[in-house]
Amino acid sequence: MSKKETYEQKAEALLTPLIERHQFELVDVEYVKEGGSWYLRAYIDKPGGITIDDCEVISRAFSDLLDERDFIEDAYILEVSSPGLGRPLRKEKDFERSIGERVELRTFRPLNHQKEFSGILKEFDKHTVTIETDNETVQFERADIALIRLAFDF
Repeated sequence: MSKKETYEQKAEALLTPLIERHQFELVDVEYVKEGGSWYLRAYIDKPGGITIDDCEVISRAFSDLLDERDFIEDAYILEVSSPGLGRPLRKEKDFERSIGERVELRTFRPLNHQKEFSGILKEFDKHTVTIETDNETVQFERADIALIRLAFDF
């Protein structure tokens, strides 16, 4: 297991009881390097949407827990936020919740000269995702998907 995966798993284990106490949902935890700095990001949600005050409460409590356990060797920036409108689908529960919703999907390599697709999420399993576009039903191998997220219109 990589250092990144270890940090994400340990952070998620610390954060989960805190999130549950507040009746929020932990959407994702990621540990990434951007522009020379490491970031530990926690994405949280709740019915009706998360507020800045919700993020602050979790951020303060989570920061204290992280200082106490001190398992991350690098200097990092902690961010707690909403997953946003273009919420990526990563976990099984994300896919389950999004059945029947419009999604945007991007593949690593072109399929029929196309890398970006949009349609209604029809079904999924461990290996595939099926969407219904305006013209057809298309099945994708999950290994070929670079990004899948809820579509949003303004």
